[in-house]
Amino acid sequence: MQQIISNCEERMKKCVASLEGEYQNLRTGRASTALFDKIKVDYYGAETPLNQVASLSVPEARLVVIQPWDKSLLPAIEKAIQKSELGLNPNNDGKLIRVNFPSLTEQRRKELAKQSKQMAEQSKVAVRNVRRDAMDDLKKKQKAGEISEDEQKEGETKIQKLTDNYVAEVQKIADAKEKEIMEI
Repeated sequence: MQQIISNCEERMKKCVASLEGEYQNLRTGRASTALFDKIKVDYYGAETPLNQVASLSVPEARLVVIQPWDKSLLPAIEKAIQKSELGLNPNNDGKLIRVNFPSLTEQRRKELAKQSKQMAEQSKVAVRNVRRDAMDDLKKKQKAGEISEDEQKEGETKIQKLTDNYVAEVQKIADAKEKEIMEI
């Protein structure tokens, strides 16, 4: 029974971590190097992650500076950022690339807040699916005679408590992200 509960908790942690990862890639009007994690640059014929061919820094709240280790990559990096779904315009000065983050319009902030709520709801559903799987495992063990009915009830109570805690954690993360998005 303890194995089922620890497995359940591990999977719920992964659901929360997944949401946090998705939120890092959600553009909020604040500069963040995490937004560039999925951008790949053509580096001598190989698609290479941007952070492996350049250093990225955030000198100001609305600016990311990208300094490639090889200056010949500037056009490729600029092109990769323009092709990305970020909707940003990089400025190439011959030595480095500056990416300004314009402030978001009210309508765009509302869209992003709605999108963040959907992501949070998907995470809550994932946590509940983990709970369902764990409950099913407990029932199978009880039917097979491996655990008693009391142990099954005790396990279900613990799993429900875990579920409540992780759903609350997802909600807390979602509320913080929405507040960040709606800030001007």
